Amino acid sequence: MTGFLIWKFPSFKAQAELGSAYAARVGCSCRYVQGRSLDSCQSDFEPGMELVSLAEDPATRTVTGSVPLLASRSARYAGASGCLLTPED
Repeated sequence: MTGFLIWKFPSFKAQAELGSAYAARVGCSCRYVQGRSLDSCQSDFEPGMELVSLAEDPATRTVTGSVPLLASRSARYAGASGCLLTPED
Protein backbone atom coordinates (compact mmCIF):
# COMPACT_ATOMS: atom_id res chain seq x y z
CA MET A 1 0.00 0.00 0.00
CA THR A 2 2.81 2.42 0.85
CA GLY A 3 4.43 1.78 -2.52
CA PHE A 4 1.17 2.56 -4.29
CA LEU A 5 0.82 5.87 -2.41
CA ILE A 6 4.40 6.86 -3.22
CA TRP A 7 3.86 5.95 -6.86
CA LYS A 8 0.58 7.95 -7.09
CA PHE A 9 1.66 10.95 -4.97
CA PRO A 10 2.73 13.12 -7.97
CA SER A 11 -0.68 12.54 -9.54
CA PHE A 12 -2.51 13.39 -6.30
CA LYS A 13 -0.40 16.53 -5.86
CA ALA A 14 -1.03 17.68 -9.44
CA GLN A 15 -4.78 17.18 -9.06
CA ALA A 16 -4.74 19.07 -5.75
CA GLU A 17 -2.86 21.99 -7.34
CA LEU A 18 -5.29 22.13 -10.25
CA GLY A 19 -8.30 21.89 -7.95
CA SER A 20 -7.06 24.59 -5.60
CA ALA A 21 -6.31 26.96 -8.50
CA TYR A 22 -9.75 26.31 -10.03
CA ALA A 23 -11.44 26.86 -6.66
CA ALA A 24 -9.54 30.10 -6.03
CA ARG A 25 -10.50 31.51 -9.44
CA VAL A 26 -14.15 30.44 -9.25
CA GLY A 27 -14.43 31.55 -5.60
CA CYS A 28 -12.90 34.95 -6.33
CA SER A 29 -15.23 35.56 -9.27
CA CYS A 30 -18.23 34.42 -7.26
CA ARG A 31 -17.31 36.60 -4.28
CA TYR A 32 -16.03 39.81 -5.89
CA VAL A 33 -17.63 39.85 -9.35
CA GLN A 34 -21.05 38.40 -8.45
CA GLY A 35 -21.03 39.72 -4.86
CA ARG A 36 -22.14 36.42 -3.28
CA SER A 37 -21.06 35.09 0.11
CA LEU A 38 -18.02 32.83 0.17
CA ASP A 39 -20.07 29.98 1.63
CA SER A 40 -22.47 30.04 -1.33
CA CYS A 41 -19.53 29.97 -3.76
CA GLN A 42 -18.61 26.40 -2.81
CA SER A 43 -21.86 25.21 -4.37
CA ASP A 44 -20.34 26.18 -7.76
CA PHE A 45 -17.61 23.54 -7.48
CA GLU A 46 -17.55 20.51 -9.72
CA PRO A 47 -18.33 17.11 -8.19
CA GLY A 48 -15.28 15.55 -6.53
CA MET A 49 -13.97 18.81 -5.05
CA GLU A 50 -15.20 18.15 -1.52
CA LEU A 51 -11.66 18.39 -0.04
CA VAL A 52 -11.07 21.90 -1.43
CA SER A 53 -11.78 24.74 0.97
CA LEU A 54 -11.95 28.50 0.43
CA ALA A 55 -10.68 31.39 2.53
CA GLU A 56 -10.70 35.10 1.77
CA ASP A 57 -8.69 38.18 2.63
CA PRO A 58 -11.08 41.12 2.21
CA ALA A 59 -8.28 43.67 2.60
CA THR A 60 -6.55 42.48 -0.58
CA ARG A 61 -9.70 41.05 -2.25
CA THR A 62 -8.02 37.67 -2.50
CA VAL A 63 -9.58 34.20 -2.29
CA THR A 64 -7.43 31.15 -1.55
CA GLY A 65 -8.38 27.61 -2.47
CA SER A 66 -6.58 24.84 -0.63
CA VAL A 67 -6.40 21.08 -0.29
CA PRO A 68 -5.04 20.19 3.16
CA LEU A 69 -1.35 19.21 3.16
CA LEU A 70 -1.11 19.16 -0.65
CA ALA A 71 -1.76 22.49 -2.39
CA SER A 72 -2.90 26.07 -2.06
CA ARG A 73 -3.48 28.75 -4.73
CA SER A 74 -4.88 32.28 -4.58
CA ALA A 75 -6.74 34.55 -6.97
CA ARG A 76 -6.99 38.34 -6.60
CA TYR A 77 -9.78 40.59 -7.86
CA ALA A 78 -8.23 43.01 -10.37
CA GLY A 79 -11.14 45.28 -11.27
CA ALA A 80 -12.07 45.24 -14.96
CA SER A 81 -9.77 42.26 -15.56
CA GLY A 82 -11.79 40.11 -13.14
CA CYS A 83 -9.99 37.63 -10.93
CA LEU A 84 -6.43 36.57 -11.71
CA LEU A 85 -4.43 33.73 -10.21
CA THR A 86 -1.44 34.98 -8.28
CA PRO A 87 1.92 33.56 -9.35
CA GLU A 88 3.13 30.53 -7.43
CA ASP A 89 5.79 31.19 -4.81
